[in-house]
Amino acid sequence: MNTPPRLVDAIGRDGFAFAPAAEMRPLLADAGSLAAPLDEPLADWPDFVESWNDLGPDTYMADGGRYRKRRYGVFAVTGDAIVRQPHQPHYQSRDYNVLNGGIERWFQPILPEIGNGPTMTAVLMFCRGLFGSMAASPSWHAEVHQFRIEARRDEAGRPTPEGMHRDGHDYVLVLMINRTNIASGVTSIHDLDGRSLGDFTLTEPLDAALVDDRKVTHGVTPVAPLDPALPGHRDVLVVTFHRKAGA
Repeated sequence: MNTPPRLVDAIGRDGFAFAPAAEMRPLLADAGSLAAPLDEPLADWPDFVESWNDLGPDTYMADGGRYRKRRYGVFAVTGDAIVRQPHQPHYQSRDYNVLNGGIERWFQPILPEIGNGPTMTAVLMFCRGLFGSMAASPSWHAEVHQFRIEARRDEAGRPTPEGMHRDGHDYVLVLMINRTNIASGVTSIHDLDGRSLGDFTLTEPLDAALVDDRKVTHGVTPVAPLDPALPGHRDVLVVTFHRKAGA
């Protein structure tokens, strides 16, 4: 994969980058073609998107909300392989997630055909190439989250109910999958002193936010339905990369 210099420079300088879909699609295709040179790297994209209709409820929301659905998976990523790990709980300390942290949270696993498919493989290979160019590591611990945030007439959806935060990893990718009947969902980036560095909105499928989680915090404003008579939702894929101990 050819490392995108604009993204490397922006993340290194500012701690984050916004990459529109027109930029991300060829980068993902380039990364995925290394794994499946005879196949279309995003060949399962329709099924990938459709899988967001089969997420389980997040029952750990300390704010009492029932607006978030998700699936979760863990991968070991090296220069030679991307290997799905046994299903395990997601854990964040309360230092990073004051609302829902401090406990092991068990979510439904990402379906095997989605986790092992060409789109997910392309995404993970893209992350390996980009993040590896900024922080060399022979081995990464990658956590992958499928999120759906629902918005209703009587309940706004909160993509980041914990507020401005860090995830407790090295790097983060947030990839837009789909937006249906929603307004807002503005991503904000702050430095560690709370100073605003920029904001943008993921609107198109494959729009992406890329974050150096060691340098900045990020958050997303609540989403509300454009037409209050109809449900709305915001679907994203979140991937975190963390250098394994001793790497």
